[in-house]
Amino acid sequence: MTACTNIFLVGPMGAGKTTIGRYLAEMLSWHFLDSDHEIEKRTGATIPWIFDVEGEAGFRRREEAMIAELTALKYVVLATGGGAVLREVNRLHLRQRGTVVYLETPVTMQLERTAHDKNRPLLQTQNPQQKLSELLEIRDPLYREVAHLIVPTTSGCARELAQSIIQSLNFS
Repeated sequence: MTACTNIFLVGPMGAGKTTIGRYLAEMLSWHFLDSDHEIEKRTGATIPWIFDVEGEAGFRRREEAMIAELTALKYVVLATGGGAVLREVNRLHLRQRGTVVYLETPVTMQLERTAHDKNRPLLQTQNPQQKLSELLEIRDPLYREVAHLIVPTTSGCARELAQSIIQSLNFS
């Protein structure tokens, strides 16, 4: 794989995008960004609040603008929100402006990692496992479409997975 100046992490909620992204940035001496955290920082509002007030469509508009801005930077590791791939323009920006790594994670593992997280509006439902399955069914083909590299997250800790990504991308 050719040298890149950005790494963009995609995958479902609970995949470890933020945790692995921090390790990647540290190992590469790059800047780490998380699109959801940037939205919260700039709006002064939480993602659940934005969902409540503006709906998912309003949140996705904010996310699209943030993805456009953050993918234009250089030497960043960007953790995207799980639904960032839903919009074609986001997929184009991600694919064209960096190397996209899909952190492939089974629903059972997502459920374990997100079980007590109240900051995930789409999981505030009677059956979070069913919701995660439905989301993955829709999003998995989009993650695969945009990805340059697919990394299963079922074995190894976050630091080991970050090291594996760096090796796969031929960084020293």
